[in-house]
Amino acid sequence: MCPSAPTPLPVLILGGTTEASGLCRLLEHNSAFAPILSLAGVTSNPHLPEMAARLGGFGGPDGLQHWLTQNAIQAVIDATHPFAATMSQHAATACATLGLPLLRLERPAWKPVPGDTWHSVANLTAAASLLADPAGFGQRPLRVFLTTGRKEVAPFCMAPQHTYLLRSIEPPDPATLPPSTTVLSARGPFDYAAERVLMKAHQIACLVTKNSGGSATFPKLEAARTLGCPVIMIERPPHPPCPHVQTPAEALLWLQTHQTASTLRDV
Repeated sequence: MCPSAPTPLPVLILGGTTEASGLCRLLEHNSAFAPILSLAGVTSNPHLPEMAARLGGFGGPDGLQHWLTQNAIQAVIDATHPFAATMSQHAATACATLGLPLLRLERPAWKPVPGDTWHSVANLTAAASLLADPAGFGQRPLRVFLTTGRKEVAPFCMAPQHTYLLRSIEPPDPATLPPSTTVLSARGPFDYAAERVLMKAHQIACLVTKNSGGSATFPKLEAARTLGCPVIMIERPPHPPCPHVQTPAEALLWLQTHQTASTLRDV
C-alpha cells in the first residue's frame, strides 16, 4: 500500500513587499504548503497571487492569535515592510504565545557610498525637525522631495517655509499636508534617468526618504548623489528578535525544514 502524501503545511505570510510577492510565486504551485497571504489593505487594487489571501488587520496580537488558531497555522513568515514595526511586534507576540515558528523576511537596508550626503535620523518627527532647524536646513526655503508615504506627512507641517513635492501611490489627506505641497501619484519601480529629470525639473534641494532598501526606489538616491542633493534618511525601527533571512529562496528553505519536521512528527 502506497504511503499517503504529507498534509500541506498551513503557512501565514504577512505580505506587502516585493520579497513577499517573490515568496508567494515560489509557493503558488508547491503542494507541500498551504499558504495564506495577508495584506493590510492600505493600497487599493493590490496584485494578488494565485493562492488564498485576506485583506485587513487582525485586531491586534489577540486577534492574530485567535486567527492563527482558527486556521491551524503551523508557521508564520513576517515579510511586511521594514517600517511596519507594529505588525511585526504583534506577530512576535502571537507566535510566542502559541509556540509557532516565526521568520522575518526582510531585504537589506541601503548604505551610503562615496558621494552621498546622508543625514540619518530615527523617525519622521526628527526628519521634520531637521528641516525646521534655523541653524541647518531651515535657514532658507528649500524645495524638498518627500517619499515617506501619504500617511506620514503631517510632521512636516512644522517646517512650512519649504516647498514640498510628495510622491505616493495613493492620494494623501489634504488636511495633513504642509501649505506648499505638490502631490505626485506614482508607483515604482523607478529608473535613474527619470528620477534625475524629475528632481532637476522641480529644483529639488533635499530628499527625505525611509531606508526601505531594495532596487525599486533606489534610483532616487543615485539621482540625489549625481545632483549633489543631500538626503535626510529615516532609519528602520527595531523589530522583535527572531530568525531572519533576506531572500524568498532562503525563506522557502526555512519553510521546507519546518515542513519536514512536521511530517516526521506526524509519522
